Amino acid sequence: MSGDRVIENSKPENAASLTNVHEFTVSELANDLKRTIERTYGHVRVRGELGRVTIAKSGHCYLDVKDDKAVINSIIWKGVMGRLSMRPEEGMEVICEGKLSSYPGRSNYQLIIDKMELAGAGALMALFEKRKKMLAAEGLFDQDRKRELPFLPKTIGVVTSPTGSVIRDILHRISDRFPSHVVVWPVLVQGEKAADQIAAAITGFNHAHKDGGFPKPDVLIVARGGGSMEDLWCFNEERVARAAAASDIPIISAIGHETDWTLIDFVVDYRAPTPTGAAEVAVPVLADYLVTVQDYGVRLSRGLTRNLGEKRAGLTAAKMPKLEAVLAPPRQRLDLARLPNPELLLAPKIQKLALMSARIPALGQLLNQPQNRLNLLSARLRPDTLKTRTRHHSEKLSAVSGRARQAIERKLSAQTDRLVRASALLEAYSYQGVLARGYALVTTGEGELVRTSKSLKSGQEVTLSFHDGTQQAVINDGAKSPRPVRSKKAKPSGSGKKIQPDLF
Repeated sequence: MSGDRVIENSKPENAASLTNVHEFTVSELANDLKRTIERTYGHVRVRGELGRVTIAKSGHCYLDVKDDKAVINSIIWKGVMGRLSMRPEEGMEVICEGKLSSYPGRSNYQLIIDKMELAGAGALMALFEKRKKMLAAEGLFDQDRKRELPFLPKTIGVVTSPTGSVIRDILHRISDRFPSHVVVWPVLVQGEKAADQIAAAITGFNHAHKDGGFPKPDVLIVARGGGSMEDLWCFNEERVARAAAASDIPIISAIGHETDWTLIDFVVDYRAPTPTGAAEVAVPVLADYLVTVQDYGVRLSRGLTRNLGEKRAGLTAAKMPKLEAVLAPPRQRLDLARLPNPELLLAPKIQKLALMSARIPALGQLLNQPQNRLNLLSARLRPDTLKTRTRHHSEKLSAVSGRARQAIERKLSAQTDRLVRASALLEAYSYQGVLARGYALVTTGEGELVRTSKSLKSGQEVTLSFHDGTQQAVINDGAKSPRPVRSKKAKPSGSGKKIQPDLF
């Protein structure tokens, strides 16, 4: 922009006619500045440390790139976040590429980042050591957490890329050593999305069951081929290490070459130097165990044969007598023994049984008494007998009910008369009855009852309560009593009788 375009707000209104300086609106000036910044700094490469890092719900990342003297507000759009090879974290030293722009709504400039990488291997190692110390302090690397691997796993789960040579080496090695059922969970092993997929695969294997399509593995292998530290960085992510630590299934890691160490290697139960080594650790050699089992069978057969020969030789040396010789004396004693006649042995028992049978009454006698009782009960339960007894009880119940009704009516009549007398007496003694006879109840303005004339003062307002309502009145001192007001229509009831003057 030209330097002579100036806004002078201090000039009077008619100054516009005296100068040729262009007048901007606020939006025009802000957009002009935005275009100028973007043309001048269309592509920049900035090195600095990440400060505040915030990922919004929309997926955009808002962060600060700073050094010891300045701070630049920066933005990584959602589409760019998915292409980054690393996840921005506070404290990282990075190199950012993008363009400089401005946000007119807040009058500030910002760096729109298209690429981001760590500033050298030193920064990666610093971040690696920082995470390693943090996880070690939490006890995730303790040896007492390590579990023994299963001897003969029925199912082996493998978390790796399905297209690399790693999975082929693992499958080939397992097939050669001890053919087993292998379940592969395909994941990315490099890039921003790799860490999330690896962590999800470990968690998914731990929640697997047969109803879901495959059984839960007995052991897991997390593997990747060799590469640079940046290529293997997804295995240094904290969420991957924590997923491995939370696994219920023993895990074997095989990341890179033997010299490559990642955070997951410290967490898992066994670290193999290579993916092929992981397969060798997971399963034994079938041929070796077949030879071993065959050798055990031969040795067992020889031992049994030798033991049987020793026992046979021992029996031969013991010179045991023959069976006939052992049974001959008992047989001879049995032949010579004089056993009593069975009839003589049973005669006392038969006699005792006959005596007991004579004492037992006949079955018919035992059944006569219950049968007679049953007949008596049946006679009582005949329909005509039941009808007669029912009619008798019904008449008795009707008589009792009539007497009870008469007693209740007498009691109710007596109580009603008593209530009427009590109500009449209450009405006679109530003050409403007195008022109905022509008297009035006098109360002060505060509602207090007036009992004597001395308690009233001249000019005091009082309330007169009659049986049909209330009226207000004022007390006179009695010096000048007003004449009673006589109705012109009303005439004295008798000649010579004086009309009673008003009370007040």
